[in-house]
Amino acid sequence: MKNESISVFDIFKIGVGPSSSHTLGPWRAAQAFTQELRDEGLFPSVREVNVDLFGSLAKTGKGHGTDIAAMLGLAGHDPVTIDTSRIGSILEAIMENKALLLAGEKQVGFSRKENIRFHFTESLPFHPNGIRFSATMEDGSTLSSTYYSIGGGFISKGDAEAGDTPGIPQVVLPYPAETAAGLLAHCRQTGLQISEVVRKNEAAWRADSETSAGLMNIWQTMVECIYRGCQTTTGLLPGELNVRRRAGVIHNRLLSGSHEFAGISEWMEAIAKSGSGFNYTLDWLSCFALAVNEENASFGRVVTAPTNGSAGVIPAVLMYFLVFCDGNSPGQIQRFLLTAAEIGSIFKKGATLSAAMGGCQAEIGVSSAMAAAGLTEVMGGTPEQCLMAAEIAMEHHLGLTCDPVAGLVQIPCIERNAMGAIKAITASQLALRGDPASAKVSLDDAVQTMWQTALDMNEKYKETSEGGLAVNISVRLSEC
Repeated sequence: MKNESISVFDIFKIGVGPSSSHTLGPWRAAQAFTQELRDEGLFPSVREVNVDLFGSLAKTGKGHGTDIAAMLGLAGHDPVTIDTSRIGSILEAIMENKALLLAGEKQVGFSRKENIRFHFTESLPFHPNGIRFSATMEDGSTLSSTYYSIGGGFISKGDAEAGDTPGIPQVVLPYPAETAAGLLAHCRQTGLQISEVVRKNEAAWRADSETSAGLMNIWQTMVECIYRGCQTTTGLLPGELNVRRRAGVIHNRLLSGSHEFAGISEWMEAIAKSGSGFNYTLDWLSCFALAVNEENASFGRVVTAPTNGSAGVIPAVLMYFLVFCDGNSPGQIQRFLLTAAEIGSIFKKGATLSAAMGGCQAEIGVSSAMAAAGLTEVMGGTPEQCLMAAEIAMEHHLGLTCDPVAGLVQIPCIERNAMGAIKAITASQLALRGDPASAKVSLDDAVQTMWQTALDMNEKYKETSEGGLAVNISVRLSEC
């Protein structure tokens, strides 16, 4: 059990696809290393930087853009603010000049081929996602630091886990909860909903108005991602699989042709008015999820929720609620996100958010549980029903492997987001019509079971592309 103070904004992070653990984490680690060079007073004398990737970061790093993320982080670009349309030209300049501007300031020689090394057969002891940065100074001395990308964009240095950036101080929360049982005890003692407990905890970091603004910024980033994905009707996703985008095609079929909208609000209204029925709603739910993860696969801007590979589940379910359940209000959006984030926090503390550690149950399974709880609260559920919904969603993702074909976050990752969203809504409906007092399995039982399953799972099913669909489809493609 990890005794951590985790904010909603640690669980939901704005960044760039395609992977929180293989892209965002290494990116943050590269930024942390450049700051370490500054702190040690070595930055002005750096002559060369090397990057060594181990374990899962090596085995699926090229497909996940780990090398790209490391270069961008070393060059001083931030995943929250970078103009994603410029990523290609930035990389071209580094490769053409065989140099990068360290932290955007100091030019050092750098070759993508020579200075980034993939150790495919070597894994570091603390976590499968290991990355080591080494800097050589003008006098020949070196500084080397090892970081681990531990899932969801979180990183740690050495063998001590930390938050998004090593060294962030922990705060004292009024209602700390390491388990679902602890969270429920706070709700029962105070009479507060889960989202209200979480909001009071967030006040330990910032003013309530800042929390509200931050949550709305998270949602705005999510819905803009859905919109972009739905408006893109042509093109192949990056990589050797030549996967075609589908969300935009589905979008236009559902709206009976392409349309121009004055803004996202008008677009959402058009969706709500253009049809009804179970199949129609289900098609839109899948479309929303596919749209996000097609953007993610294309190095687009997404929200880690709680990972990039599972970034489509929560936006799709929240969009479903806003459009089809008449829930479109800032208050409801914030309640959904606060509740969902707390469920993600419980899984991070009691298990893992890393597919390299726990398989896809740690990504899609957790995101589905988060979405189920968030939806249940805004649909009027009790805290007990929210936790029941989260448990149901996770229970039916237990054992889900991570087997990305060609190391890309595309097959089966994109469709899994649609399936995770559908399961979240089903879990919520079951909980809202169920009796939590008669439930045989608690959310804490599910968290513990997920972690035990992660420990028992064969390594080849943990984001290595060495088992499952990754092997069988790759074999078939090579025979074509």
